[in-house]
Amino acid sequence: MRDHKIKIGITQGDINGISYEVILKTLMDPRIYDMCIPILYGSPKVVAYHRKALNLGSFNLNMIRTADEANNKRANLINVLDDNVRVELGKSTPQAGEASLLSLKAAVKDLKDKKIDALITGPINKHNIQSEQFKFPGHTEYLKEEFGPGEALMILVSEVVKVAVVTGHIPLAKVPPFITVDNILSKLRILNQSMIVDFGISKPNIAVLALNPHAGDEGVIGNEEIDIIIPAIEKAKQAGIMALGPYPADGFFGSSNFKKFDAVLAMYHDQGLAPFKAMVFEDGVNYTAGLPIIRTSPAHGTAYELVGKDLASESSFRQALYLACDIYKNRSDYKRLTANPMKNIDTSNV
Repeated sequence: MRDHKIKIGITQGDINGISYEVILKTLMDPRIYDMCIPILYGSPKVVAYHRKALNLGSFNLNMIRTADEANNKRANLINVLDDNVRVELGKSTPQAGEASLLSLKAAVKDLKDKKIDALITGPINKHNIQSEQFKFPGHTEYLKEEFGPGEALMILVSEVVKVAVVTGHIPLAKVPPFITVDNILSKLRILNQSMIVDFGISKPNIAVLALNPHAGDEGVIGNEEIDIIIPAIEKAKQAGIMALGPYPADGFFGSSNFKKFDAVLAMYHDQGLAPFKAMVFEDGVNYTAGLPIIRTSPAHGTAYELVGKDLASESSFRQALYLACDIYKNRSDYKRLTANPMKNIDTSNV
């Protein structure tokens, strides 16, 4: 298992966005092939279009029909589109949404069939991908449906900070009803387990953010901290999870208090993602924890305004690839170490 070269499936995302640019720039680095076998679910026509627009020279991908045929020393491409696909750089089109979904479905099928070991999703347009087959606010919810019944947890990962959220892609007005003791405790369990299994942190310290400004000021600006968040933290501690808080979000990030913790649990999307992206936008990675599969993604969108100008940074996508490989190895090590604990005890001096 430890000598196994990881097969990484890559979805093309929106064909008119910067997805192809960040993917191709990353795969042009030959060092990538020492750690994994990348397989892009896309289109040679779309590759050629972006390669020409970006003046990327003669870089080519190895065409294959199935993941089993992948060359372990090259970037591989499985064609999921027909030759009639139309690329319109910087534009949101229905055809681009259809192409995003075709790529995602093909990669997910191979992930279910264990033909690939992990998945990196290119950024999609959450509007143009909507259809009878995709009625989700994002990848996280779609993958939860495909690989459930476990709960999924969005974690934004960087070397500086790891931030998870209790509520993800829902309108801000609908957040309060989801802030319950059970929901917070469930997310803390997933986050704690992910830190141990996926990131190799044996006893993670987790900070829990408040919902209200100033953590409610003892009930002056809201009672959710007293009635919900603190009881959830206490239950988490009783379950052996080192959770502390609730911390007011502004002071927590502004004072660099986050550096004392292995992970942070925010109550809602922008509460956690806004400071995260302000600090590490180009290097951040979106990771979906809680599922049996490994899925990472660059922490940015389609960025239509940058397409074809050679201005998009591939750093976030590269970090997403590195993280997928690291998590696969950490999970393998954890499984090996916990399969039979007695095997790991040195009895030579007994």
